[in-house]
Amino acid sequence: MATILSLGMASACLADATPASIFGDHMVLQSGTPIPVWGWAAPGEKVSVRLANETRTAQADAEGAWRVTFDPRPPSDKPIAMTMSGEKNSVTFSDVLIGEVWICSGQSNMEKGLKEFDPDGTEIARAQHPDIRFFRVPRRSQGYPLDTIDARWTSCAPETVQDFSAVGHFFGRKLRTELGVPIGLIQTAYSGTNIEPWIPEVGFESVPELSPFVEELERRDKEFGAMQSEAVEKYDTWLSDAKKALAKNDPVPRPPEFEWPMHPLRKRSRPRSLYNGMVHALVPHAIRGAVWYQGESNVYDGPAYTFKMRGLIQGWRALWGQGDFPFYYVQIAPFEYGSLLDGAGKPNPEYTPFSLPEFWEAQTQALSIPDTGMVVTTDLGELRDIHPKNKRPVGERLALWALAKTYGRADLVYSGPLYDSMAIEGDKIRIRFRFAEGLQSSDGKPLSWFEIAGPDGEFVPAETAIDGETVVVRAAEVSEPRAVRFGWRETAQPNLVNGAGLPAAPFRTDKPENPRYEMKNAVPYDPYD
Repeated sequence: MATILSLGMASACLADATPASIFGDHMVLQSGTPIPVWGWAAPGEKVSVRLANETRTAQADAEGAWRVTFDPRPPSDKPIAMTMSGEKNSVTFSDVLIGEVWICSGQSNMEKGLKEFDPDGTEIARAQHPDIRFFRVPRRSQGYPLDTIDARWTSCAPETVQDFSAVGHFFGRKLRTELGVPIGLIQTAYSGTNIEPWIPEVGFESVPELSPFVEELERRDKEFGAMQSEAVEKYDTWLSDAKKALAKNDPVPRPPEFEWPMHPLRKRSRPRSLYNGMVHALVPHAIRGAVWYQGESNVYDGPAYTFKMRGLIQGWRALWGQGDFPFYYVQIAPFEYGSLLDGAGKPNPEYTPFSLPEFWEAQTQALSIPDTGMVVTTDLGELRDIHPKNKRPVGERLALWALAKTYGRADLVYSGPLYDSMAIEGDKIRIRFRFAEGLQSSDGKPLSWFEIAGPDGEFVPAETAIDGETVVVRAAEVSEPRAVRFGWRETAQPNLVNGAGLPAAPFRTDKPENPRYEMKNAVPYDPYD
């Protein structure tokens, strides 16, 4: 792994003892797990941290970094204080709660605030939840890790919730209602971004299929190092000449006229850049897990997206050091991607009507990663709006996964039907699902978006019948059925749900055993770069 000095740490070492940016008034600390507290001071400086009635001490290392860890604490809505003291200064944070802390990350459908989806202000007016706390990371990208963040914790209120993630808010509100403990939500999201910038280097390294990115990161880091060396050499030469001129009382020559080198991977579309700018400074703050809503910018990736999800999740888990913390994500909604134009005003040449279903398939395949869960949104899409307005069910469905899988609520149905297997029965195919109790049509009409094909591979609309926890599929013109597809169009909004009203995920039974994909190293055109 390439190593680049974090400029945030380098500057912090020269100042008073300083805690990491994530710590502040009104913060929520994670319950039931060791609580790390860290920061920077002068090398060798002794630092003490008091959390309520406990005190821990540390000594800053040669680079000025220090860290202490407190024993796990139970949830509590009784405010406590945290005080950090160095040899020359002291900082106290008040109104600290102990509860459940979650990362909320992704692109615009995670980032957009509640005011975007609450035109009459009803939800905003209801948002009086002093035990829900927000920490919103500002947009920032960089080619090397940044240790500080300009953000503050705030309590949930109408004036603070407006710009906070609507999905994150509904997720947190559901958890607060069901668990009765304080909730801390850390929003780190950036609209229009690909997944690659959110993946840390160790994540790329952990997935062999992502090796092209590892090679690119190493090449660009070496390039940046060479650029800095050249710049420093020019300034050293000028500084030496300037000192000689001063010694002779001669005019000092002008300094070199060039811009200081910038990292080639600093922009928001570049691999690792958003992890560096918007996630790195949060690590290793104790969290319960993460929720993720992203993919619209990677919709043409197909099977490659599964590997990128693996890199993202494994990378974050490795750096946080909390094991396989829960990672729940949203399968993006139906949308007419064929209506979008690229930066040159032309349709994307990669587009096909099946691009989105193939991407859905890749997202579903990511469920093979341990301790993950997926929310289906085929019933919530708006085909001409890439930002569906009904965000409450999205957040609450994410909360169902957390309540059931993380908090042990065995009474909850937390997923819609997921394809399990098929069996050919004469001129019919029987489809079995997981999470299939109470299969039904959401609108009382015949099941929609089922297709069936025979040996020729030509799919035609199918007739269906619900039989217990299975669906039987047939078509009069297909006497020897071989395969079934469900919701296999970007505009598909099927009506198959389970007894909990959760929608079934699109699928195809004729998925190739080794689907072809291209692991693109280049990033798409980005007008904001």
